[in-house]
Amino acid sequence: MQSPVSFPPSLWADTAPKRPPTAPLTGPIETDTVIIGGGFSGLSAALHLAKAGRDVVVLEGQAVGWGASGRNNGQVIPTLTAAEPDMWVARFGETGRKFAELIGASAGMLFDKIRDEGIEAEAEQTGWFQPAHSPGRTKLSQKRVEAWTRFGLEVQYLDRAATTALMGTDHWYGGMLAPSGGHINPLALARGLAGAVERHGGTLYEQTRVESYAHTGSEWVVKTAQGTVNSTVKSTVKARALILATNAYTGILAPGLARRLARSIIPVHSWQMSTEPLSDNLRATLLPGRQAVSDTRGDLRFFRYDARNRLITGGAILGGGDVQARIARKVAANLADSFPQLAPPKMTHVWSGYLSMNWDRFPRVHKLGPNGWTWIGCNGRGVALGNALGREIARAVDGEDERGLALPVTEPHPLPFHAIGRRVAPLYLTWLQRKDRQEPKL
Repeated sequence: MQSPVSFPPSLWADTAPKRPPTAPLTGPIETDTVIIGGGFSGLSAALHLAKAGRDVVVLEGQAVGWGASGRNNGQVIPTLTAAEPDMWVARFGETGRKFAELIGASAGMLFDKIRDEGIEAEAEQTGWFQPAHSPGRTKLSQKRVEAWTRFGLEVQYLDRAATTALMGTDHWYGGMLAPSGGHINPLALARGLAGAVERHGGTLYEQTRVESYAHTGSEWVVKTAQGTVNSTVKSTVKARALILATNAYTGILAPGLARRLARSIIPVHSWQMSTEPLSDNLRATLLPGRQAVSDTRGDLRFFRYDARNRLITGGAILGGGDVQARIARKVAANLADSFPQLAPPKMTHVWSGYLSMNWDRFPRVHKLGPNGWTWIGCNGRGVALGNALGREIARAVDGEDERGLALPVTEPHPLPFHAIGRRVAPLYLTWLQRKDRQEPKL
């Protein structure tokens, strides 16, 4: 019998509503659209297509939410890390403008979807705040507010006094507030989206690892294996359209699946952790509005509450050894430094997963062939972005003219010396820390 999927230990695995994985695919099938990957992008695309009446099948190598979609911090952020909206227009023209507008609308779109589908995901649309960690960064915040406002995103600049009131500390100097943002339990969201796909007529096959895909004649042919790498149970899916939605985990479960795409990004370990539930007194003074927060540092300080009043936070660290203990100590010290009322907290859960980075931090959209699509490169913004792009790609698959969609298509470009880049990527943190000590040149 197929062994059950083992989820990496995390707070989300302990608290998300349980959902037994579906049975793996065990025979040949045909469908209109096949989607590879059961994370936010794939499930969002599947939901859109199923609601439109399309026959859609999702293939997931482990279980929905097993990868990045079930391991992240759960912040719903309607901006990108570095690619500002005017940069999209400069690079892609009208399509870039539509993409920037899609990003600005992405958080609201996700919370609307959660409400419309009745998904239990601990969703709190309390806003996302990016506080400036130095006086010079306040000018960057003001510039971002001005830019995103021109593209339709409701944002506002908070001065230091307003930031102190919002955060419960005077550690930061001002910042940008996006009221449409917030936070969710990401694994609960993934499982809820899977349930919505099934309610609307879509089909999921979990524990089904895709080994290859190819466009042959007028159709896509996807070859799968049940469960483990050594499985002898093989199956084939034939479909009119294909969506590859594996993002940071492209090449992780099946190294030969999409080599060029896998080499176009660097998968980076992202560490997450949670404190014990804070007391009512601390809760009332520390981030009383329950916003999601990620500041302007490269060596990021980020956190939000969960439904049990734990602070969900995380960070990055160099070197080996007992990494979990070291990263927990570092992040606990950062929290105590930021909030004088908070002693270095004990971390009850520490976990990690991959996020996908590329050199300019622009997400990439690619056409794989006729009615074949993928996107890659979340750069730490995959929750709202993945859901929005999943829907937009589904619209293209469903027959809408791609010229009218927010899909800035490029050709995949593998990174030179990719293997070396993966080994030296952790040293990037040192450069970010140095940049954090310098004021930006605007």
